[in-house]
Amino acid sequence: MTQELLVHAATSAARQTPFVLGLGVALLSAATFGSSGTFGSALLASGWSPGAVVTARIVGAALIVALPAVVAMRGHWHLVRRNLGRILAYGFFAVAGCQFAFFMAVDHLSVGVALLIEYLAPVLIVGWLWARHDRRPSTLTAAGVVAAVLGLVLVLDLTSGAEIDVVGILWGLLAAAGLVVFFLVGADEEEALPPIGFAGAGLAVGALGLVAAAALGWLPMAVSAAPVELAGWSAPWWVAVGELAVVAGAVSYVTGIGAARLLGGTIASFVGLSEVLFAIAFAWILVGEAMSPVQMLGGVAILAGVIAVKLGEGSGTGSPALPADDVDGAVLAGFGASEEVH
Repeated sequence: MTQELLVHAATSAARQTPFVLGLGVALLSAATFGSSGTFGSALLASGWSPGAVVTARIVGAALIVALPAVVAMRGHWHLVRRNLGRILAYGFFAVAGCQFAFFMAVDHLSVGVALLIEYLAPVLIVGWLWARHDRRPSTLTAAGVVAAVLGLVLVLDLTSGAEIDVVGILWGLLAAAGLVVFFLVGADEEEALPPIGFAGAGLAVGALGLVAAAALGWLPMAVSAAPVELAGWSAPWWVAVGELAVVAGAVSYVTGIGAARLLGGTIASFVGLSEVLFAIAFAWILVGEAMSPVQMLGGVAILAGVIAVKLGEGSGTGSPALPADDVDGAVLAGFGASEEVH
C-alpha cells in the first residue's frame, strides 16, 4: 500500500512539474519585459532620445536571438515566403512601432501609467472586431471593457482635475495598437514558422527598420555617455543598454515563447499580465516612480477588465478569434499582401 502511494505521489509530481516549470518561465518573462520601462526611463533622463533607446534594445535583442533563430529554422525556410507579410507586420508594428511608441509615452508619463495604457490592447481588439466584423461582445467582455475604461480614468487621475498629458496618452494608445498587432499576427496558424524563428525574423525586421529610419533622419537619435541613476546610485550607460538588449529583449522574448509552449497561449497570456505589476515595482524601487492609491486602484480595475475580456473571449459572439484570412486582410493591408502570402 505504501509503495502504491509513493508511485501515485511520484506520478502526480511528474504531471505537475511542466505546469510549475511553465509558471516559473512565464513569471520570468513578465519580470524581464516589465524591467524595460525602468531602464529605458533612466536612459531618457540621462539624455537619450526614445528612438535611440528602442533601437539599442531591438538591435541588441535581434543580434542575440539571431543564432538560435537560424538553428530553429532548419527545414522551415520554405515557409518564409508564405509568412512574409506576417513577419513584416510583426517586425514593423508589433516590435519596432510598439516599443518606440511605448518609450515615447514613457518620456511623457510614468512607466506604470504608460504600460497600463498599452495593456488596453485587448479592449481595442474587442472594439475593432465589433466595428469591422459585427462581433458583439459577450456580457462578461462588455463588463471587462467598462472596468478597463473606468480604471484608465483613475490611472490618469482625471477625477482630481490634474493636467493631462495628451501627447503621452496618444503615444500610449499607439503602443496599445502595436500590441494589438502582436496579438493578432502572433496567433498560431497552419504552416507557421517555428516560434523562435518567427520572433527572430520579426526582431531582425524591426531592427533593420529602425536603423534605416535613423539613417534617413526620420528617427531622431541622441545618445549620452552620462551615467544613469538607479535606486540612488549611478551606473554606466552601458549597464542600462545591456539590460534592455539582453534581459528585457532577448531573454524576455525567448522565455515568453517557452512559457507559451509549456502552459499554452491562454494561461501564458494571463500570467503575462503580471508584467504591469513587475513594471510598477521596478519603477518604484529603482527610480522612485510611485503611483498614488487612486492610480493603483485604477490599475487593478484595468487588469480586472482585461482578465474579464479574456474570459469572455470564448463565450458566444464575444469571441475575438478570427480566421487567418481575416487577420491577414486587416493587418497586412498596408503591405499589399496578396493571396500568395496566405
